[in-house]
Amino acid sequence: MRGSSVVEGVARIAVLRANAVGDYLMAVPALEALKGAYPDARLTLLGTSWHAEFLTGRPGPVDDVVALPPISGVSTQEAGHPPSEELCEELRERRFDLVVQIHGGGRFSNPFVRRLGARVTAGLRAPGAASLDRWVPYTSYHHETLRFLQVAALVGGAGDGLEEAPVAVTAADRAELAAVLGEPPRGLVAVHPGANDPRRRWPVERFAEVADGIDRPIAVTGTRAEKDLVMGVVTAMSRPATPVVGTLGLGGLAALYERCDLVVANDTGPRHLAAAVGTPTVAVYWCGNLINAGPLTRTRHRPLISWTTACPVCGASGVDPDVARCPHDPSWVTDVPVGLVMEQITDLLTAKGMLT
Repeated sequence: MRGSSVVEGVARIAVLRANAVGDYLMAVPALEALKGAYPDARLTLLGTSWHAEFLTGRPGPVDDVVALPPISGVSTQEAGHPPSEELCEELRERRFDLVVQIHGGGRFSNPFVRRLGARVTAGLRAPGAASLDRWVPYTSYHHETLRFLQVAALVGGAGDGLEEAPVAVTAADRAELAAVLGEPPRGLVAVHPGANDPRRRWPVERFAEVADGIDRPIAVTGTRAEKDLVMGVVTAMSRPATPVVGTLGLGGLAALYERCDLVVANDTGPRHLAAAVGTPTVAVYWCGNLINAGPLTRTRHRPLISWTTACPVCGASGVDPDVARCPHDPSWVTDVPVGLVMEQITDLLTAKGMLT
């Protein structure tokens, strides 16, 4: 690791973080720390199209977004998409003084960052990755928010890092929610049964049992791709619930979660979104994911931990970094019982004086 002082004369900063919702939200404290260190600099996020849609015009540390095209290992996992010289030249023309890489170990991202012509580069570096001017080692099992704050500290940024910084909910977000769902009922609790990795999904029947045990209006949220999961919860419940499937954009979903007293979820981007708008959460986590992406405080956020460490089908290790991911996709979090989840729900709602 080299360097920790503020870089002099910085007017333009680029930060590379081009992945999913939860990944971005865990990086917001580092972005805030960079903005605090360079309050007069323009901060550009090198992200994807969803970042541009969600962040444009939204108060926060990001001043503008460059939506990157598919770049292997940077903005897509697909092979065969190297960064074009035209793109790199376009970014060089922006004359960034500082480029910060908080996008993995650097195998693909560090060479890309080095092509952008900044006076100073800073970021993460795994063994074998290209070096940057200032860097910290990238290691397994390190919470992402704290990892990114270490990078910000390389160039003088400081932050507390205890939770995702708040995301501003705008009037447009609330108008979208009103147009789609009208006025949400008081005391609403949202349940989100989806997750991109099926191994992180708690069974829908357990979400339904939990939802039935909460004497509150229930909304079940999910993307269009998660419709079967959402409807699985709704149909398994013994009382009515409102499915919200692919009808709200990310801003509208933020507005919905803002109106909820609690969100119950898997380890997924919407859990981070709920926390970022100030709503308490209860979530089911696999133990390895908890280390990297779990909530860092317990006052408002309660993770329930699965200690399964091997594939339920073939026994392949999930904690040995030298063991390749097996092809099986059963849930790895079924050992989390309904009772423990209900205890945390009850405790959070009681703490707010909201339990009916």
